[in-house]
Amino acid sequence: MKSPRSFYQPLAIGAPQPLRDAPVRVERMIHFVPAHLEKVRAKAGEMAKTVDVILGNLEDAIPADAKEAARKGFIEMGQKFDFGSTGLWTRINCLNSPWALDDITEIVAAIGDKLDVMMLPKVEGPWDIHYLDQLLAQLEARHGVKKPIMIHAILETAEGVKNVDQIALASPRMHGMSLGPADLAASRAMKTTRVGGGHPEYKVISDPAEGQARTSVQQDLWHYTIAKMVDACQSAGIKSFYGPFGDIADEAACEVQFRNAFLMGCAGAWSLHPSQVAIAKRVFSPDPKEVAFAKRILDAMPDGSGVVMIDGKMQDDATWKQAKVIVDLARQVAAKDAEYKALYGF
Repeated sequence: MKSPRSFYQPLAIGAPQPLRDAPVRVERMIHFVPAHLEKVRAKAGEMAKTVDVILGNLEDAIPADAKEAARKGFIEMGQKFDFGSTGLWTRINCLNSPWALDDITEIVAAIGDKLDVMMLPKVEGPWDIHYLDQLLAQLEARHGVKKPIMIHAILETAEGVKNVDQIALASPRMHGMSLGPADLAASRAMKTTRVGGGHPEYKVISDPAEGQARTSVQQDLWHYTIAKMVDACQSAGIKSFYGPFGDIADEAACEVQFRNAFLMGCAGAWSLHPSQVAIAKRVFSPDPKEVAFAKRILDAMPDGSGVVMIDGKMQDDATWKQAKVIVDLARQVAAKDAEYKALYGF
């Protein structure tokens, strides 16, 4: 284990100094762009104005014979557009694939200074992060990249879930983690073909009662994993995200899954289709009524101590902290989004 002092030293001579605190950014939706499709790529500049993160996808959903075209397309997209305050990310291919090394080396060489985050699929343990961490430092030094490229891990194997705490603490480059439910389901031998969301057969039923039908309630397959991921990320000072929701047509179920993740502590989710952008924006922006009530708590307890009654509800040091989480997030959203700034009254 590295000492605290050496943990924040660059891993290559000439590489940028690792960040001690990640930049404060609103990342409600990570919008995936299939980088091999020129028609979709061409809209990235306009799309960047409506989302918090644009991600060039090189991995799943990209055919094997289009991997190199996707890499080239993402580099062209990064060179062509000014994304402003919108984050520019890429999801590279997994480390045991034949494309990962070229993904990393060619992208850093061409657009290293524009790239904010590199998303790494199928992370199984801290060793995967250590490999990418060292390689990025070497490439940053070689190409004169001025700021460190952050790493975002996708949690999509049973091994990765088992090692989630170590992954979260593996490097100062760690930006956060996303849940990858489809690959994780396969890794666990779960019996579902759904990409995220619930399942009608994963349920609880009421006890039998004479003359009454037994009621049943569908449960959330991902509750345990999201909770475990959130704890690992929050304790490491990084962000957690819900990943993909595959049923594009079922917007109601998508919103419920996103909202469950938001309430449990996630900062955002992936949007695979423009219709999911509005859902993520709505869900991962605090409700104006909640913000207004949270502001009342903070106003009533300026130093965060003591106890007060507001609308018949007791508020104390603990609820002050809860209120501060909501108001702090609302201020971050308001700083980026004029619509929500007006709704929050900031």
